[in-house]
Amino acid sequence: RTSSLSSFVQWVLCPVMPTPVNNSKIVKKRLAPFLRQQADRHKRIPNTWRSPKGIDSRMRRRFKGTRPNVKIGYGSNKTTKHLRPNHFYTFLVQNVSDLEVLLMHNRTHAAEIGHSVSFKTRKQIIERAAQLDIKVTNAAARVRHEE
Repeated sequence: RTSSLSSFVQWVLCPVMPTPVNNSKIVKKRLAPFLRQQADRHKRIPNTWRSPKGIDSRMRRRFKGTRPNVKIGYGSNKTTKHLRPNHFYTFLVQNVSDLEVLLMHNRTHAAEIGHSVSFKTRKQIIERAAQLDIKVTNAAARVRHEE
């Protein structure tokens, strides 16, 4: 049993997978999070972004030296929005029949197995994905742990 599982794990980690259609460079205009006004001053104010609304607010009036506000210009390129670093969109898979949806989209979308999927179902999903030539982003998850 362990020899078949270890060969299975090796096959999962080194498969021949489809190449993505969209290979354009993913540009993130800003990686730092936008922080809420005065979140650094008071512990009661969380860091989550809220638009500044005060009539005398220096941040709302965009004075020099204040932190940047959220603007549409920080948005991602339409062609690369929601793309993973491997240039695939993710599609959450809970069972084997969910893979049939990706049959015609295996060069643009990659399957991601849900975290609550059992080891047995996970193994079936990975085998079916290999038959359909679908990339699975977290194929090695829980497989090594269960052997």
